[in-house]
Amino acid sequence: MPSSDPLPPKESALFRKILKCYEMKQYKNGLKLAKQILTNPKFTEHGETLAMKGLTLNCLGRKEEAYDYVRRGLRNDLKSHVCWHVYGLLQRSDKKYEEAIKCYRNALKWEKDNIQILRDLSLLQIQMRDLEGYRDTRHHLFRLRPSQHASWIGFAMSYHLLGDYETAIDILESFRSSQTVETYDYKHSELLLYQNLVIQESGNYEKALEHLKKYRTQILDTLAVKETMGELCLKLDRHEEALAIYTDLMKRNPENIAYYQQYIRAVKVTEASDVIEVYQRLQVEHPQSFCAKRLPLDVAQGETFRKLVDEHLRRNLRKGVPPLFVNLQSLYRVEEKVRIISELVEGYHQNLTSSGYFAIADKEQNLPKEPASALLWTLYYLAQHYDHLRESEKALDFINAAIEHTPTLIELYVTKGRIYKHAGDCLEAVSWMDEAQSLDTADRYINSKCAKYMLRANQIKESEEICAKFTREGVSAMENLNEMQCMWYQTECALAYQRLEKWGEALKKCHEIERHFAEIIEDQFDFHTYCMRKMTLRSYVGLLRLEDVLRRHPFYFKAAKCGIEVYVHLFDKPLAAESTGEELDVENLPPSELKKLRNKQRKAAKKKAEQENAQAAQANQKKEQHNKQRNANQDGDPEAPQLDELIPDKLARPDDPLEKAIEFLRPLQQLAKDNIETHLMAFEIYSRRGKLLLMLQSLKRARVIDASNATLHSCIIRFYQILEARIANNEIDESVKLVIDREREKMFAGAKSASQLNDNFLAAHRGNLEVLYETTQIMYQLDQSRRDEAVNLITSVDLTKATLENTSKLFLLLKSGFFAGRSEDQLDNFKKICQKRFPLAIVFADIAIPAPVTTLTTTQSSSAASVGTTTTTVTGTTMCPVEQQQSKTVGTAQSQTSDIKAN
Repeated sequence: MPSSDPLPPKESALFRKILKCYEMKQYKNGLKLAKQILTNPKFTEHGETLAMKGLTLNCLGRKEEAYDYVRRGLRNDLKSHVCWHVYGLLQRSDKKYEEAIKCYRNALKWEKDNIQILRDLSLLQIQMRDLEGYRDTRHHLFRLRPSQHASWIGFAMSYHLLGDYETAIDILESFRSSQTVETYDYKHSELLLYQNLVIQESGNYEKALEHLKKYRTQILDTLAVKETMGELCLKLDRHEEALAIYTDLMKRNPENIAYYQQYIRAVKVTEASDVIEVYQRLQVEHPQSFCAKRLPLDVAQGETFRKLVDEHLRRNLRKGVPPLFVNLQSLYRVEEKVRIISELVEGYHQNLTSSGYFAIADKEQNLPKEPASALLWTLYYLAQHYDHLRESEKALDFINAAIEHTPTLIELYVTKGRIYKHAGDCLEAVSWMDEAQSLDTADRYINSKCAKYMLRANQIKESEEICAKFTREGVSAMENLNEMQCMWYQTECALAYQRLEKWGEALKKCHEIERHFAEIIEDQFDFHTYCMRKMTLRSYVGLLRLEDVLRRHPFYFKAAKCGIEVYVHLFDKPLAAESTGEELDVENLPPSELKKLRNKQRKAAKKKAEQENAQAAQANQKKEQHNKQRNANQDGDPEAPQLDELIPDKLARPDDPLEKAIEFLRPLQQLAKDNIETHLMAFEIYSRRGKLLLMLQSLKRARVIDASNATLHSCIIRFYQILEARIANNEIDESVKLVIDREREKMFAGAKSASQLNDNFLAAHRGNLEVLYETTQIMYQLDQSRRDEAVNLITSVDLTKATLENTSKLFLLLKSGFFAGRSEDQLDNFKKICQKRFPLAIVFADIAIPAPVTTLTTTQSSSAASVGTTTTTVTGTTMCPVEQQQSKTVGTAQSQTSDIKAN
């Protein structure tokens, strides 16, 4: 359909040149051409020209002007598909995808068969996973351009993604049969493999296998053909065919664990002795294969295991394989295997020290002595072995002996640092990791490991200096790490800032990580058309499915958890507004003091203004530099808008902290609903909003995952108290009460009071230190006369198998003064028990420091506020300077040993 406001031939030619300039990214030339049209008095308000000028300005980073011109153009020509299309492109550049789709649909009302608009619409629909709309748009494109490959592929894929496999298979088969190709290339090969994938997902494995056999000569990816045929044969119980396939695959790659596992399935053996016999046969066929020798250890038991692991250990200790312990670590889940390994390696150490052999029998047979390095690697293994068992003093003895033997081996210093970390002395761990990186400053792995240990010890500045050795010159290390999306560093940095109570800095890192994930999702746009054109269809479908669950990644979970905790804290204890720094009674001050105060306030205001101006200038400089770079490269991208600067002070003073927390929570509720922490965080947010049904929903979901969780029990007690208070004051809606009553019996296990519910839970989980930590606090809160009972429960606990994390939490709870009036003797006695269990942990160290002042977080939800129901939990301490230095390692009770389990 022609424009509703057509231009004469001369101006029409200029307009076509504007479109050409936009496509060629010659934006300045486009603006000049637009000016020629718009300066003509007859066409100063020509809608399509105004819209194109706005679109060009947007590519040059002048967004406000761009919107003005595009809206003017649209007002002047509402029936122009160009104006609506351009407005949609602008909305898309601001990530307002729903609005952009509406604009595209309006554009199609005036020109329903416009190919470019349909393509742009289909891109947004697949990006937003509007699969039914995507199918309709691809069908329209297919009817308009049936000769194009992308039309067929997009049409078939739309049905595939909707689960209509039969239709997708029919379309792909029609397209394949219509091709007249004499030589089969990569694109045809990928088409056949994608067609086979669709057949497999339809559940017709027989047809998929026949399809592969029929077209295998036309498929260039022979490895994919063999692997797929092997899997299909196993699914169809064609074990003989599968056996031949995996035999061939193992010849191709004898170190692929999956091939061995599938081979075992193909030979149909289940008994451990038969499996080991198969592996021994494979060892003969593949004598250099590491997997063939290692995998039997997973199924072997008793004396058979002793014999096999003895051979494996000797062989690798003799050769000096550094990751030997890591390779065998999965065996440590079985106590018997741990005992056997411990006996063998201890024997090696004794015999190598005394005679130079692994065993006395070797000496009696006059075999050659073991190499001198065998003792070194045995000591190294034993250090890691005892560190894993958390026998830190033994581990240190062996690693010190190893360092004395060979003081230049970097792995020894790394291991010593790890031992101190697990023992609870992060400062010592950092010093040894720093020593390791100083031995080889060109090793990026050791450099990164050292930086991570420094962050765990809250040494942020030092870690940044370490990272600066490998970051781009001329840019701060922190900024460059953000550019490189180095999320492990940013996650650890956020947690360190959280421990240091630098809330704005912590939130900045959390939001930076969230932006990385948003950017990865946005990057899908680059592949929607590329993959159709290059026919990388299997990878494309895999990408779409990965993007759907992207925020399930641990990096996002850690950042979101940190962000939620900080926002909840800021809701409970909001920071004072910067403008109200000092509020004094100026009327009663003497003139001299008032003058000093005014001078001080003026200096503070001046300093603050200078800081704000410097920040604004820096932000403008970055923005100008970004725009200049874009203009210089002629590479404007409407899909890459300039993001707002993340300013810590503003982040730390949000208007609605809970709403910000919910923004982090929503993706976790969708993608990490199997993690109990997701629902416990949801409860914390909804309890502060007084949303009873959402609180109940969170508790129910958490109970399904782990009903014995101690933190969940604490939340249930709080919910019980809030509910009882609301009912007593008649502040609950009848319909809400009806829903809660249905769940009440199951949720509260028939308990008549919160105290009874708590006592029942403690009795059912005696010996669990996490349960003890929560229930003793609740016991004291509900009835302060039971203080001595709660303290005795903590101080009499058996710490034989306790972890450092749980022991530290109990000790800091006692030390904090939460149990008002408890005797110092009880704390001292418990401290000695803890020191005996964890002699290297500095949290129990004898440092002469004043007693800390307890800081309590009082959580009072809006629902409970009116009835005075308050929950108080220990979250940290206010420390003197000496203790603050110690807290670089210790931190709060929760963060102090958060890395103990990590290896």
